[in-house]
Amino acid sequence: MSTPLDGIRVLDLSSGIAGPLATMLLADFGADVIKVEPPTGDPARALAGFAVWNRNKRSIIIDSTTRGGLQRLHEFLAGADVLVLNQTTVDLDPTLLTARYPRLVLLHMPPYTPDQTPWAGGMESHPLLSAYGGAAWRQSSFGGGPIDLVYPFPLYVQGHWAAGTAVAALIERLRSGVGQVVTVSGMHGIMLSCVGQWNIVPDQQPLPTNVGPGGRHPCYTTYQAGDGQWLFMAALTPKFQANAFKVLGVGDIFADERIKGVPMRILAPENRAWVRKKLSDAFCTRSRDEWLDALEKGDCPAGPVGERDDWLDHPQLIANHLRVELDDPERGHTIMPGVHLVMTETPGAVRTPAPTFGQHDTTVRPWPPYPVADPASSQPSGRLSPHPVTEGSSSPVPARGPLAGYRVLNLGTILAGPYAGALLAELGADVIKVEAPVGDPFRETGFVYNRGQRGLAVDLTSDAAREAFYEVVRGADVVLDNSRLGVLHRLGIDYANLRRVKPDIVTFSVNGFGEEGPLARKPGFDPVLQAMSGMMQAQGGDSEPYLFTIPINDITAATVSVLGICLGLFHRERSGIGQRTWTSLLGCSAMMQSGELVRFAGRPPAVRGACDFTGPSPLDCFYRTSDGWLRLQARDASALVTAGVIDRGLADAELQAALTERFAPMCTSDALAALSAAGVPAVQARMPHELPGDADLQNLEMFVRLHMHDGTPFFSTGRYVRMSRTSQSAVFTPPGVGEHSTEVLSEAGVEAAEIQALIDAGLVRQGQPFQIAGIQTYR
Repeated sequence: MSTPLDGIRVLDLSSGIAGPLATMLLADFGADVIKVEPPTGDPARALAGFAVWNRNKRSIIIDSTTRGGLQRLHEFLAGADVLVLNQTTVDLDPTLLTARYPRLVLLHMPPYTPDQTPWAGGMESHPLLSAYGGAAWRQSSFGGGPIDLVYPFPLYVQGHWAAGTAVAALIERLRSGVGQVVTVSGMHGIMLSCVGQWNIVPDQQPLPTNVGPGGRHPCYTTYQAGDGQWLFMAALTPKFQANAFKVLGVGDIFADERIKGVPMRILAPENRAWVRKKLSDAFCTRSRDEWLDALEKGDCPAGPVGERDDWLDHPQLIANHLRVELDDPERGHTIMPGVHLVMTETPGAVRTPAPTFGQHDTTVRPWPPYPVADPASSQPSGRLSPHPVTEGSSSPVPARGPLAGYRVLNLGTILAGPYAGALLAELGADVIKVEAPVGDPFRETGFVYNRGQRGLAVDLTSDAAREAFYEVVRGADVVLDNSRLGVLHRLGIDYANLRRVKPDIVTFSVNGFGEEGPLARKPGFDPVLQAMSGMMQAQGGDSEPYLFTIPINDITAATVSVLGICLGLFHRERSGIGQRTWTSLLGCSAMMQSGELVRFAGRPPAVRGACDFTGPSPLDCFYRTSDGWLRLQARDASALVTAGVIDRGLADAELQAALTERFAPMCTSDALAALSAAGVPAVQARMPHELPGDADLQNLEMFVRLHMHDGTPFFSTGRYVRMSRTSQSAVFTPPGVGEHSTEVLSEAGVEAAEIQALIDAGLVRQGQPFQIAGIQTYR
């Protein structure tokens, strides 16, 4: 079988985590990736995760600060399709490079924003990014202060999204013949990760985070069973909550006069504590395994809290080929997460280990150069989507993102599926949210995940309605879902049936536990995978397990969906062949711990947290100041002596106490000024509600001002990516249930009388625009 990126040449000048992860994903699917390092090497070579993030690549050393080195770099650039970098220089200016090489897709991945990095040195740093970007202070905890995340989640997300946007730009290049600059910054990684927390009402007090490490929802949290073992109960929707109450024997909590039949009232501060205690007391009466068995039989999702170090040995990962073993030239026998995106016609693979420093210096030659052509005369190549690029325009360049002209039918519910649709809409696709007439149960809470989509409400259990849906499929390019295994087949909308309707359709599915193994048919929920994979216990250390406020497995699955769909479309444009593609929360839970799970003899231990973890060492830690918190990341104590923060070098125990005492009476700005002057990386810990006023984020259009139905203004997410030629410009809002049903069915050629008959029979719903009543936070 071929791979979707056969023949695509990628020059990787990035270092650290996010950029190398993005190029790893491209390399896994066939791109020829050459990793270019300066004579000092990529600093991330000291990290265990380097073995994963740089697999399938070749390595060369180029000193681009010398004339000869810069000339050699340009010889490679002349034949490259994609250039990835996170640091720019006068000689590596994105605008100048794309002007010189018009076909080049330049993926720019700066540590913070393209214009600046607010900490000394300007190097990639997930603790500083999470602190300054608001992710650390949004994490639930006992004390309510910022929490140091033991995983570089925003960087992992940045890398996944960047890979998808790069392939989208390659798809657009088939149409226009021209590349462009694609900017996915560290703050884009924060935004994508924390999208549910970026609905911000000005002047409204931010929600307190001192709700305990299990989060604010007593039905969607951790519990300790009678044998002392922990589990996570994922009863997010009223259906599962009712099932849980029945299994636990706690009566109908909805009927309590304090809840009055309104499930969301469980989240009210005055109700959370007593509901949680009632459930906690019940869990104490039996062992964890007994409760997990009872909850499964009672149709309530739940899972055990496991240990991170055991996850790659889990039979479910092994059954789904998510564990790879290979011999690394530097590390010896190495075990790592496998390819978490499955493409049935063009599969990815781990072919070679990470290269040694400059391993291919003597064997790699520059690719044959592309001819330098006038972009205006470039001819499109490939088999392009039949949908018009811009209505009423003959321009070959999309005005609404690189995927303008493609149509996606999004059957996803709750989070991962809807969010994938929103991201595809950001890239210009016409995304139609397809749901039952009763609507997606997560619509009110998760409205941001549906933004930018049109709404079609149809009862797919009905033969007549399904036939109408098939007509819509005939005009679509992609069908996306996140259903439990077997549901699509039962409804007659699985890949085999859809392929009969549209032979070149690309389908993408998100499932919980993969398609093989004993857990394959279980429903998947982000926190259940957080628990089982060891994420929660790794953050809590010897304390209670911590539910990550970032729904990281769902977020990752959404970005992997974008990548998989773009790879599927790119392959289809070059071959004419569609395919079935999928990912799982299971696979995402492994890849989002790639640097922590990878094993080889002598690897340094992965960071393990603690109760309200503030950092791994006194030099790498949060400190309280007189007016807030700062996050310090000093290389050594001597730099702090230079900054005048301490008088002399101290042992760790003394240093922690000395720094705590020194920073406590200082205002944050004074402390940061002293540290910055001495070249010590440090930032203020910010809350999400402080971000909309940031000029750098405003320049990237990362926030948009919207209004609730009563006129109350609030900020929500704006642009998820910046593209030099094909950036999206629309202000996106979520659709109402079936808001565009008649419109979508009419476009598909369904007769007006038939549409009305379906509406009259209750099989199709023609709804109204969505009204945002308020901001609901469930984590």
